[in-house]
Formats: sequence, structure tokens, C-alpha cells
Amino acid sequence: MISFETQPDRYHHWKLSCDGPVATLTLDIAEDKPIVPGYKLKLNSYDLGVDIELADALNRIRFEHPGVKSVVITSGKSRMFCSGANIYMLGHSSHAWKVNFCKFTNETRNGIEDASAHSGLKFLAALNGTTAGGGYELALACDEIAMIDDRSSTVSLPEVPLLGVLPGTGGLTRLVDKRKVRRDLADVFCTTAEGVRADRAKQWRLVDHMAKPQQFAEAVKARALELAKQSDRPGGEGVALTALGENRIVQTEIQAESRTATLTIKGPEAVKLEKSADWYPLRLARELDRTLLDLRHNHLDIGLWVLKTQGKTEPVLALDTLLQQNKNDWFVREVIGYLRRTLSRLDVSSRSIFAIIEKGSCFAGTLMELALAADRSYMLDVEHGPQIALSEMNSGAYPMANGRSRLETHFCGEAPAVPKNEMLNTEKARELGLVTSTPDDIDWDDEVRIAIEERASISPDALTGMEASLRFAGPETMLTRVFGRLTAWQNWIFIRPNAVGEQGALKVYGTGAKAKFNWERV
Repeated sequence: MISFETQPDRYHHWKLSCDGPVATLTLDIAEDKPIVPGYKLKLNSYDLGVDIELADALNRIRFEHPGVKSVVITSGKSRMFCSGANIYMLGHSSHAWKVNFCKFTNETRNGIEDASAHSGLKFLAALNGTTAGGGYELALACDEIAMIDDRSSTVSLPEVPLLGVLPGTGGLTRLVDKRKVRRDLADVFCTTAEGVRADRAKQWRLVDHMAKPQQFAEAVKARALELAKQSDRPGGEGVALTALGENRIVQTEIQAESRTATLTIKGPEAVKLEKSADWYPLRLARELDRTLLDLRHNHLDIGLWVLKTQGKTEPVLALDTLLQQNKNDWFVREVIGYLRRTLSRLDVSSRSIFAIIEKGSCFAGTLMELALAADRSYMLDVEHGPQIALSEMNSGAYPMANGRSRLETHFCGEAPAVPKNEMLNTEKARELGLVTSTPDDIDWDDEVRIAIEERASISPDALTGMEASLRFAGPETMLTRVFGRLTAWQNWIFIRPNAVGEQGALKVYGTGAKAKFNWERV
């Protein structure tokens, strides 16, 4: 069972230090501390445990260090920034482990870009040595990249020529979409296993800055201070992310025989702004995030998540009003950001999602995002039955990877005028098209049961592909392309013999043997 909780005094691989407005995250991987036994993390190569620490460190910078305005990501090892994901881990992991590892790593990289876009944090990758594969993809997630010009260090994406797979955390997409590397140069770069040195990397727009070894540290410091000037983070006292302990808001019941999990989210009671880790919206984000990650990695056979809520709608709407009124406060902004990233994690999870809206539910405002994220929603049609409601927070506070709100995406970009802060009964919800099905109390139990049983009987592979295709209606973005290609291409490549067969590139890497490929192009 993999735990996604950690704290700085338990880190093995990262060191976090703060100096005024600049924080430094130093990657110094302990090669004998993999998350599971069986390989060594040589050459500053990483596995899931390294990224769990990075995700935690980023959240602590966001919440515990509001005075930090820019973040330098660098290496603690001489002449080696990061060689990417550990190849031996990939070569001997299960297919599901590889895909889930890539997905979590993607989400952590996306979180860096999210913090830059919404939190006033700017990121500078300081490549003080050779940088390959996922190491360069980590750098690509930063706002700017500085590279040491020591005539030996290189940057590379060697997955295609060396390993027979693709860069798994957005490298191909960010090259052309974000860094605007000319696609013919990108083609050369991605098929050159040895990579390119600093001068050519800067010429091809692979990095932004370069400096000789004697000047590198000073150049990085100066640039980090310049980036800090772009920030609007206020400074002051932070909020400690204390250990969660047992869940209080998100309760999970796993039904192994039906391959389903029921998540019941309790609504808020008190409505007040409280700058602590126990404030309802922050605790909701943290508990839901932990629950989703646990289900994704530790319960692979649970293919359907059933979402329920419990409570009154009025406090949810009142809390949304409080969030909206205080959205410019640094702490509230970070809480909204945590909710945004957690809801996005729900969107890209390879699980079917049904929302069940029954008596005692409180699908309103922020909690209505759960129903809008679902593949289907069932709402009981009975006298004095459940009600739903929308708030201003449903209009773009929590955009999906496609840049649209879930409400807009629900209607494929053609959302009708929908009342806000108004209780909507089942009849009104049906008329507005906000729910999928509205059985009455006679048919309710049977219709919901049959829908769940039918969903659980369909091929998981087909459902994953279908859901990934349907959930992000509208124009593509860099992030939808990153996750779409992970779902389709990487999923496929990771099971092909050319990559993972007995003589596949991932299996023979480091043995001195040459991979044997099936040369058919299909």
C-alpha cells in the first residue's frame, strides 16, 4: 500500500531551504531509498517516492511560506541535475504502476505551472549538470531554465531512441506548445540520445539562460530575485499543513464484489474564514486528494467511483460566497488552488464516476463540481426530495484541463443561463439539463443498481478510452493533449514487446544487450 503523505523531516531525496523571497528545492536522491525494493536510484534518477516528496514540498511552499516569491529547482549532485525516471523501476514495474506513476508525475509538474499561473510563484530550473528524460521534463514545467555551460553537460529526451517509449510527463507537448521549439529541431532533439550542450540548447530554445561554472550560482541567484519581483505574494505568517489523521469529511466504502467505491463527502457546518489546516475547504481538498490517490494506486480493480454528499446546501453556498469575497487573500487563493488541482485529479482519473443525488445530499456550489465532473448523475424525483444549487464558484474558479469550467464542459461549451444561489429541485434540474436521470422513488433503487452493475461489466480498457475522449469537450489545450497522449499512446506503448518484451528496450537497458524490435509500423 502506497502512502502519499510525508513531511520535510521524512524526506530522503529533496532539501527545501528558504532565503528571503527565494526558496531552493535541491534534488539529492538517496540511491538506496527507493519506494519499493529492487533497484537503486542512481544518477539522481527518480521514482514515485521522489515525486511524492516534491508534491508535498510544493504545497508547503504555497501554504507555509507566503513570503517565498520564486523557487529554484536544482541538484545537490556534481555534474548531474537529473537523469529522469529510474529505468530499472520502469522495466520491472507492472503496467498499471508505470501508467499511474507517469500520471502522478504529470500532475505534480502541472502543479508547478498552476502555482505560476495562479499563486504568484515563479519557478527557475537551474540545470547544474546533465539533464535527461524526466529531469528535463521537470525543467520544462518551470517558467525559465538556466543551464551550466561546462562543455560536457547536456539536455536530452532519450526515451524514443534509447528506451523505445515516449517522454511520459509532457516533454514532447511542452517542447512545441510551451517553448515553441521548431518542430524539425524538436524531431532531431528527441531522437538524439546523447542530447545537446548549453550553446545549442539555448539556440534551439530548449533553455533560456546559460552561464559558465564560475558564474552559474550567481547568475541563478540574480535571475531568481528578478523573477521574485513579478510575484504578488504578500509575505507574513504561513499556515502549517499539519498531519491529516483520520478522514472527517470524506468517507470511503469499498465494495470489492461489485468493484465499486462509494465516496460520501460531508458538507460544512460552520461558515467562517479560519486560517488553519482544519478550515473546511482546505481539509476537504486534502482529504479528497488523499482518497483519490489511494484509490488510484492501491485499488486497481475498483473501476467505478460513486460520489455522494451529505449535509445542507445553504452552508455550502454561504461558504462559496465567503471564498468568492476573499479570493484575493493569499491563503484563500491557495485553498481555491488546492481544490482546483484536486478536482482536476478527479477528471483525469481512469475510473468511471457516478454522482448519486438523494435526500440529504448537498450538491451545491463547490460540491456541485463533483456531480459536474461525473460521467453520469442520478437525482431522486420525489416530493420534498433533494435540491442542487450553483454558485459563482461554478463559473470558472475550478477550470478543467481544457480551460473551461465543468458547467461549460457539461454542455459542450453551450451552457444555458443557469440561476446561481437558487435551490433547484429535481424537476428544475432535469429541465435545465444539469443531471442525467431522475428516477422516482419506485424505480430509484433498481435503476441505480442496474446502472452500476452494467458499468462494472464493461471492459475497463474501453471505458478508459471512452471517458478520456468524452470528459474534455471543446478545444484541446496543452494539458488535455498531455493527458490524452498518456492515456492512449503511452498506455499502448507500455504493453508492446518493443518496450517491455523480454528483449524490449526497457528490459535490456543497462545489460549490454541490444533491443530486438518488431519492425512493423502499425
